[in-house]
Amino acid sequence: MSNPTQQELDEYRADARAWFAENTPADPGFMLPLTFMEVGTQEQFDFLREWQNKVWAAGYLGANWPEQYGGRGLPEVFQNLATKEMSRAGGPIMLNAIGLNWAGPLILDMGTDEERARYIKNILSAEDIWCQGFSEPENGSDLGNAQTKAVRDGDDWVINGSKIWTTQGNFAKYMILLARTNPDAPTKYKGLSFFLAPMDAPGIETTPIRKLTGEYGFTQTFFTDARIPGDCLMGEEGEGWKVAMRTLEYERGARGGQPGGYVMTYPDITQVVELAKKANYNGKPAIEDPLIRDELVSLLMESRSLRLSSARTGMAPLNQERPLSIPLSSKLASTEFMKHMAEFATRLQGTRAAYYVGDVDAHEHGIWQRGYLNSFSATIGGGTSEIQHNIVGEHVLGLPKS
Repeated sequence: MSNPTQQELDEYRADARAWFAENTPADPGFMLPLTFMEVGTQEQFDFLREWQNKVWAAGYLGANWPEQYGGRGLPEVFQNLATKEMSRAGGPIMLNAIGLNWAGPLILDMGTDEERARYIKNILSAEDIWCQGFSEPENGSDLGNAQTKAVRDGDDWVINGSKIWTTQGNFAKYMILLARTNPDAPTKYKGLSFFLAPMDAPGIETTPIRKLTGEYGFTQTFFTDARIPGDCLMGEEGEGWKVAMRTLEYERGARGGQPGGYVMTYPDITQVVELAKKANYNGKPAIEDPLIRDELVSLLMESRSLRLSSARTGMAPLNQERPLSIPLSSKLASTEFMKHMAEFATRLQGTRAAYYVGDVDAHEHGIWQRGYLNSFSATIGGGTSEIQHNIVGEHVLGLPKS
């Protein structure tokens, strides 16, 4: 079905709308994560795992992935329609973010047939949760200087080192792991290799990291003589940097191929407008203050521009001069916008901004305060905003590194 008819699309949309209307779960009675980086309790994990599995089984996740690997083999437009209907119904996030959006597309793109058959279906069904082993405690954003070591020993690899900010590491069955296999390579990049590593190997331990919000979601992962099978190596030894860079293209939204759904939800800008109408500022509704109105209009314009930019990515005539400009800047622009919006909404509350989740007097249960604190993780993951500025400068504008 390479060219679906409008009737086929309309029927699919109607079916998806009806399914999500009937099956989208009600309030479970506990706080649901707004992003995949906030899944900190077993209760949240179990709920979201069951939800993702249910969406996939109904055919509304991975509809654009090959049938032989658990998808439906449909054109991507069908999955896009399903995701829109999921959002329209206010459905919870998909749990398996790194599997769905980074590891899965990577394996479909660069993996072997055996790797696709082994991993893809269970990524969609949420049976196998994936995490990412890139960042390290001592190297920050200098990914190329990763020091976790992988040494060949017979048919196995022996791993020693540590990875940090391992989202859902305590729940994961597999990790996409970047490790140094040749410390004597001519460049630091050529000494790296990429692994699809099992997390249940002896010698692998995770420690949860408590965030500013009081929640968990991140872990630090320790490898102590951890032995993983030799066939966990993806690609050739020493090609890890090339594979990692392709992974980051998926993570930063610069490359497509994801199976739909969404792994983050944020309040809409219209909710900030409603808050400005209700909030009190100098004895009047905040929206009547000219400075607040000015900042609110700027946010509305930025929100609109982000949506239009996203739509423009599929229109080749509008991307001829700098075709990579929108994909490479989308992560930077969207995460900084969400942080600004949540900060503004929190500030609008005046003294009530001091209340947080769990406080009886918190506005909307403290969703804006929680969102603001959590927004920082999105501006760091996948490369900090400073790194993203460099990427845009060098790869979009052609500026020199120095």
